[in-house]
Amino acid sequence: MISVKNLKKNYDGVTVLNIPFLDIKQGESFGLVGNNGAGKTTFFSLILDLRRCSEGKVFSDNLDVSQNEVWKEYTGSYIDENFLIDFLTPDEYFKFIAKINDISGHDLDNFYQRFTNFFAGELQNKKKYIRELSKGNQKKVGIAAALLGKPRVLVLDEPFSNLDPTSQIWLKNHLNELKSNNGMTLLISSHDLNHVTEVCDRIVILDHGEIVHDLQTSENTLEELEAYFAL
Repeated sequence: MISVKNLKKNYDGVTVLNIPFLDIKQGESFGLVGNNGAGKTTFFSLILDLRRCSEGKVFSDNLDVSQNEVWKEYTGSYIDENFLIDFLTPDEYFKFIAKINDISGHDLDNFYQRFTNFFAGELQNKKKYIRELSKGNQKKVGIAAALLGKPRVLVLDEPFSNLDPTSQIWLKNHLNELKSNNGMTLLISSHDLNHVTEVCDRIVILDHGEIVHDLQTSENTLEELEAYFAL
């Protein structure tokens, strides 16, 4: 579903990402872990064509993401608060996203019902602009909006950070439900090794822009990840 070939990103002559080949299959739940500066956000930004590759190509369902926009129709994503329109309220923002995705009022009501526990009474029917929300609530808005269009591919950068424990558990369970019932291709980066092993069937460790381990998740994966990062 997502593949990269000879992918490189350079800044000021320094290579910050170097992935010769990577293939993420349709319906796979893919986790990306690494320390700060490992290149996780850069990798996701290249996948979403938010930044241009210095070398190489990124393909989504065999489409070069830099040469067309068809892949955007089935891709949901949230990287950070820059994805949001912060002078809107959450309700206004969701209505805007629904309109551009041709989502009916009925489907929008169903969406609100599905996310009631995640929103925890803090987002709907409030007069606060998105810019006035806490980092955690801004993240809830972004993740929910990414899921509003029922994407076949979902890309989330650090989705569990800034969320309270109840919201983290809800999100983890919801993502597991989506991949089981909808066959969604899921790409997640996270510093939370516990959550990423509970959600992802495959986990890649990125270090200084290069893949150093590519693991199929098993009962021993968490210990393997902890052992690697304890070095």
